[in-house]
Amino acid sequence: MNELEKKDLLNEVKSYLRITWNEEDPDIQKMIDRAISYFKSIAGTDVDFVDDGQNRQLLLDRCRYMRNHVIEEFEENFKSEIINLQFRLYKVAEDSIDGTI
Repeated sequence: MNELEKKDLLNEVKSYLRITWNEEDPDIQKMIDRAISYFKSIAGTDVDFVDDGQNRQLLLDRCRYMRNHVIEEFEENFKSEIINLQFRLYKVAEDSIDGTI
Protein backbone atom coordinates (compact mmCIF):
# COMPACT_ATOMS: atom_id res chain seq x y z
CA MET A 1 0.00 0.00 0.00
CA ASN A 2 1.52 3.31 -1.06
CA GLU A 3 1.45 6.52 0.97
CA LEU A 4 -1.52 7.99 -0.90
CA GLU A 5 -3.57 4.83 -0.27
CA LYS A 6 -2.55 4.86 3.41
CA LYS A 7 -3.65 8.49 3.74
CA ASP A 8 -6.95 7.71 2.01
CA LEU A 9 -7.54 4.78 4.37
CA LEU A 10 -6.67 6.93 7.39
CA ASN A 11 -9.18 9.57 6.27
CA GLU A 12 -11.88 6.95 5.71
CA VAL A 13 -11.31 5.39 9.14
CA LYS A 14 -11.46 8.83 10.75
CA SER A 15 -14.69 9.59 8.91
CA TYR A 16 -16.16 6.21 9.90
CA LEU A 17 -15.25 6.85 13.53
CA ARG A 18 -16.49 10.45 13.26
CA ILE A 19 -13.11 11.92 14.14
CA THR A 20 -12.64 15.38 12.63
CA TRP A 21 -9.42 16.43 14.38
CA ASN A 22 -5.85 15.47 13.43
CA GLU A 23 -4.21 15.11 16.83
CA GLU A 24 -4.94 11.38 16.97
CA ASP A 25 -3.72 10.57 13.45
CA PRO A 26 -0.59 8.70 14.62
CA ASP A 27 -2.64 6.57 17.02
CA ILE A 28 -5.30 5.88 14.40
CA GLN A 29 -2.61 4.90 11.89
CA LYS A 30 -1.22 2.44 14.45
CA MET A 31 -4.73 1.06 14.91
CA ILE A 32 -5.05 0.59 11.14
CA ASP A 33 -1.64 -1.10 10.96
CA ARG A 34 -2.62 -3.49 13.76
CA ALA A 35 -5.91 -4.28 12.01
CA ILE A 36 -4.08 -4.99 8.73
CA SER A 37 -1.65 -7.28 10.56
CA TYR A 38 -4.58 -9.08 12.19
CA PHE A 39 -6.27 -9.77 8.86
CA LYS A 40 -2.99 -10.83 7.28
CA SER A 41 -2.45 -13.34 10.09
CA ILE A 42 -5.94 -14.86 9.87
CA ALA A 43 -5.86 -14.91 6.06
CA GLY A 44 -2.31 -16.22 5.75
CA THR A 45 -1.60 -13.69 2.98
CA ASP A 46 -1.81 -10.00 2.17
CA VAL A 47 -5.33 -8.62 2.08
CA ASP A 48 -6.47 -5.93 -0.36
CA PHE A 49 -8.03 -3.03 1.53
CA VAL A 50 -7.76 -0.60 -1.38
CA ASP A 51 -9.95 -2.11 -4.09
CA ASP A 52 -12.07 -4.67 -2.21
CA GLY A 53 -15.04 -3.05 -0.49
CA GLN A 54 -15.84 -6.07 1.70
CA ASN A 55 -12.30 -6.21 3.04
CA ARG A 56 -12.25 -2.47 3.62
CA GLN A 57 -15.53 -2.60 5.56
CA LEU A 58 -14.11 -5.34 7.79
CA LEU A 59 -11.08 -3.16 8.47
CA LEU A 60 -13.31 -0.20 9.33
CA ASP A 61 -15.32 -2.32 11.74
CA ARG A 62 -12.18 -3.79 13.33
CA CYS A 63 -10.95 -0.23 13.95
CA ARG A 64 -14.34 0.73 15.40
CA TYR A 65 -14.14 -2.16 17.86
CA MET A 66 -10.58 -1.20 18.78
CA ARG A 67 -11.59 2.42 19.29
CA ASN A 68 -14.45 1.41 21.58
CA HIS A 69 -12.29 -1.04 23.57
CA VAL A 70 -14.41 -4.10 22.70
CA ILE A 71 -11.96 -5.86 20.38
CA GLU A 72 -12.57 -9.17 22.17
CA GLU A 73 -16.09 -9.19 20.70
CA PHE A 74 -15.01 -8.61 17.09
CA GLU A 75 -14.35 -12.21 16.04
CA GLU A 76 -17.62 -13.46 17.44
CA ASN A 77 -19.69 -10.68 15.90
CA PHE A 78 -17.97 -10.87 12.49
CA LYS A 79 -17.38 -14.63 12.31
CA SER A 80 -19.23 -15.12 9.01
CA GLU A 81 -17.52 -12.14 7.36
CA ILE A 82 -14.10 -13.39 8.48
CA ILE A 83 -14.81 -16.87 7.12
CA ASN A 84 -16.02 -15.31 3.88
CA LEU A 85 -12.78 -13.31 3.64
CA GLN A 86 -10.71 -16.44 4.18
CA PHE A 87 -12.72 -18.36 1.61
CA ARG A 88 -12.46 -15.62 -1.02
CA LEU A 89 -8.69 -15.34 -0.54
CA TYR A 90 -8.30 -19.12 -0.64
CA LYS A 91 -10.38 -19.27 -3.84
CA VAL A 92 -8.27 -16.57 -5.52
CA ALA A 93 -5.06 -18.37 -4.53
CA GLU A 94 -6.44 -21.70 -5.75
CA ASP A 95 -7.55 -20.21 -9.07
CA SER A 96 -4.17 -18.60 -9.65
CA ILE A 97 -2.44 -21.93 -9.00
CA ASP A 98 -4.58 -23.90 -11.44
CA GLY A 99 -4.47 -21.14 -14.06
CA THR A 100 -8.12 -20.07 -14.13
CA ILE A 101 -7.15 -16.46 -13.33
